[in-house]
Amino acid sequence: MAIPAITSQEIAEPVEPRAGVLLNVFSSLVSNRKALAGMTILLLFAVVAIFAPVIAPYDPHSLQFDALLPPSPQHLMGTASNGQDLFSQLVWSTRESLLLALIAGAFATAVSVIIGVTAAYLGGAWDHVLNLFTDVFLVLPTLPLMIIVGTYLNNRGLVVLIGVIAITGWSYGARQLRSQALSLRNREFLEAARTRGERSLYIIVFEVLPNMTSLIVAIFFGAAVYAVLAAAGLQFIGLGDPNSLSWGTMLYWGQANGALLAGSPIWVLAPGLCIAALGAAFALINYAFDEISNPALRPRRARAGRTSEKEIRKR
Repeated sequence: MAIPAITSQEIAEPVEPRAGVLLNVFSSLVSNRKALAGMTILLLFAVVAIFAPVIAPYDPHSLQFDALLPPSPQHLMGTASNGQDLFSQLVWSTRESLLLALIAGAFATAVSVIIGVTAAYLGGAWDHVLNLFTDVFLVLPTLPLMIIVGTYLNNRGLVVLIGVIAITGWSYGARQLRSQALSLRNREFLEAARTRGERSLYIIVFEVLPNMTSLIVAIFFGAAVYAVLAAAGLQFIGLGDPNSLSWGTMLYWGQANGALLAGSPIWVLAPGLCIAALGAAFALINYAFDEISNPALRPRRARAGRTSEKEIRKR
């Protein structure tokens, strides 16, 4: 019996599924309206942060102007009580606010991955201890904990803010990752890796985590939303560095100088709207990844659409 020849096309077939998955995720992300809206807003803020020296018309720390000037062509948002140009401050504040959100979200996600996936894969006493540790942080009141930690550290710098947000924002993601990792722990490809004698660290990093990429990305954007709001809240109550340039510190100085009573509402409205817009961008991308990574959402929507069309035709 002759053995059929193996063509180059047949050899390349095992590689196609991975490329197909990446292509499907990319095409789904591009065709998702929520993802496009979120990425557009995020890209806009990124451009402003990168080109802040070009976009801002004045030095944000300059005191050369009169106090509380109304909006005008020279000062698009007016000036602060000390004479700084508010539009220049808003532009420069985008850099620190965006950087803080991304770094704090990344650190919180890293802690979630380490604790959640490790607990699920190792099991036994490790799972009980890490799961109890996660439960404690889940039930702790977040805002008082952030205030206590931020006040105790007494540094009030960017590093402290990132640390406080990461400490208080990892538990929910860890619980989600633990549940997902538990469903993967006894899969065939992991059993094969254990049979080959691979170490637990290798299996977690190269076998488990790649199969949880979409969930990890979704958790990152969720943590970034939390970081945006938490950082602004801490800076607003004075736990950030008051001399730094961020949207939270703009709110702090606007409230401290009575911006609303002084007839300069844009001093607090503009950074507040920027915080809301950046949080909405992260949330939209997070929802989009949730829809893309969860196959049950799209078929349900398709079936629901077909059902509604049939009902309309019957009527």
